[in-house]
Amino acid sequence: MKDHIVILTGAGISAESGLSTFRDNGGLWEEHSVYDVATPEAFARNQELVLRFYNDRRRQLESAQPNQAHRLLAELEARYRVTIVTQNVDDLHERGGSSNVIHLHGELTKARSSRHAELVYDIGYRDIQPGETCERGAQLRPHIVWFGEEVPMLDAAADMVRTADHLLIVGTSLQVYPAAGLVYEVEPGVPITVVDPAQSAPVPRARVIRKGAGEGVLEWVQSLV
Repeated sequence: MKDHIVILTGAGISAESGLSTFRDNGGLWEEHSVYDVATPEAFARNQELVLRFYNDRRRQLESAQPNQAHRLLAELEARYRVTIVTQNVDDLHERGGSSNVIHLHGELTKARSSRHAELVYDIGYRDIQPGETCERGAQLRPHIVWFGEEVPMLDAAADMVRTADHLLIVGTSLQVYPAAGLVYEVEPGVPITVVDPAQSAPVPRARVIRKGAGEGVLEWVQSLV
């Protein structure tokens, strides 16, 4: 049976593809406070602003390309069972070739009903318009887990981490809960590696590669092989 490699990724891996991150900009996303664009209350208060913000991010994503780290992680599937658990809402892992990706915080290329959470639609990179509704008449919203909302894929991600033979952490500060708690689901004795030039959130017993995502993942893959 192939070893199971579980990889936790965050904004740092997408930053190398040119996508802006939240925590590296003073708590702002493109000059917007999280409370203005990433909470249910913000959507209720100013639907047009929230939709425009995510429409802009979707256009930015369309022009971005997977980087070396994305491609290296996808190539692991030739030799291992690989599960990627990402906090990112972009599709760069999939476009880089990974086939088993769990999105903890939703997906930018999807929309869902604002009243019926089970109604989810693939929209690619197009805009969501005010007044655009699901088949049951409710306004569409980004398929994003906003602050204050439950993380529906958390249990599935935890199940994957518990079966890991190797745990790799790339591009995440592990400061956002509940996602940050996943590292504590790994079984004793399972090797943990953190790729982070700053390593701002130390992980017990982890090996640390103090490099950016692309260079760090390359070093880790070479050591694994």
